Parts: sequence; C-alpha cells; structure tokens
Amino acid sequence: MTRSDVHDIEQTPLRPFGRLMTATDAGADLRDIAPATLEQWTIESKVLVLRGFPLLEKEDLVEYCSRWGEILTWDFGAVLDLVIQEDPKNYLFSRTDAPFHWDGAFAKAAPRYFLFQCVRAPRPGGGGETVFSDSSAVLRRAGEDLVRQWASTEITYRTDKVGYYGGETVSPLLAEHSATGETIMRYGEPIDPERYLNPVWVDVNGMSEVDAAAFKEDLRDRLHDPEVCYAHEWRDGDIVAVDNQALLHGRNAFQDDSSRHLQRIQIL
Repeated sequence: MTRSDVHDIEQTPLRPFGRLMTATDAGADLRDIAPATLEQWTIESKVLVLRGFPLLEKEDLVEYCSRWGEILTWDFGAVLDLVIQEDPKNYLFSRTDAPFHWDGAFAKAAPRYFLFQCVRAPRPGGGGETVFSDSSAVLRRAGEDLVRQWASTEITYRTDKVGYYGGETVSPLLAEHSATGETIMRYGEPIDPERYLNPVWVDVNGMSEVDAAAFKEDLRDRLHDPEVCYAHEWRDGDIVAVDNQALLHGRNAFQDDSSRHLQRIQIL
C-alpha cells in the first residue's frame, strides 16, 4: 500500500487488475485531482475505484469531466441514470445480467473513458456487480494464429432503437488503443431475444452460421475466464473511472428485488 501526493490517498491493487484509491482526508474532492492525473491513473489501472470522495452534482460532474475531454451526449444529456425500472424497455434497466460490450458501439464515436458515480449500491449479496474483462490480457493468452484470424475479422451489430441507442454498425474485432498503442478487442456479446429485452444480433462477417456460433462460444469462454475479469461490488459513494478501450464490461444479474442507482458519463 502506498500514498498519493494528491490529498491523503491510500492505494491498494485490485485483482487481477485495477486499483482502489481511498481518500483519508475529510476535505477530499474529486475536482482537486487534475483530469490529466485521473486519466493517467485510469490508463495505468484500467479500472480505477475512488472512495472517500463526495459525489458531485450532475452539473459539477459534467464541468469536471469537460476538462478531461469532450463529453459524449445523448438524447437524455450527458449523465445517464442507470436505475432498475419496473417496466423497462431495455435490458440495461432490468434485473438481468448484461453481456460484455464496449460503450459507444452505436454512438457517433466510442468514448475513451467513462465514469460512474454510485448513488445507491445493491444490498450486500444482492448482485449487480459490474464485471470488466481485460481484452489485452485475452489477446496475450491467445496463440499467434488465432490473433491473426481475429485481426481480419469484422462483426456487424444490429439492434432496434428502443432505448437511447440503436441501429446497425460494423466494427473490426481488433483495434489499437489510442494512448498505449496496445492491441485491444472491440466485441459485444449477442443479446438473446429469448432472454433479454432490446436484443442485439451479432453477425461475424464472412463466416457460416455454424462457424460463427463456434467463434462466439470460444470468445465467450475466453472473455469470461476469471483470470482476465474483475467484478466490482458496489458501495454507496463509489466513483469508478474506466478505460473503455482496454476493457469490455457487463453486469451480473440482481438477486430478487435488489437494485442500485449509478450515474454514468462518457469522455471522448
């Protein structure tokens, strides 16, 4: 455990990746951390958990993140309230799990980072953990022949615009991280219409249906390997910054009537 020179902050590594930074100064304020410093910490950690910092009002959060980079805005604005809805139209607002994906697949541009504020965490043991998969670690564990195959793979995603996003988009499976130069993976798992609201259809371009099914099953196993995944158990007041290029993310299902309230902002 080490201490940061920004406020009094205890740093604790998470496993298998990530970093927890706990402010021990009663006067800690997220806005006192320079956005360039927060960005560097996020790149180094991939998922950065901040505790002991009071949550910001939405307008203050937008102002602070605007110093970091351009904010991705949607029909609802810049900050999305992720809450469980009793009659949801999209699986993101239901109690089901959320398969792995990257933010911004259907946006004008994919954000480099996103940041959560946890207004209300699920009850202990209530599920709803956000799960992150380190795609660069998946690539390191794959053989060279398979990585070469992935490098030439393009995938088409289709979904109806029931929530705030939708349409059709084509993405190469592999890309380059804009800050580190590492090869990363862009992949969204299929959203099965038999199990989820607002399904997403995933077509591996140029593959037969049989080959594509085997391809997606193999990717599922690799992405969900515990050696490359970190599951974040939310606490009230958590602030979590995420490298949207290095990681894919999803969510564990909620148990029974458990719920949570997160606020999310995305930085281009």
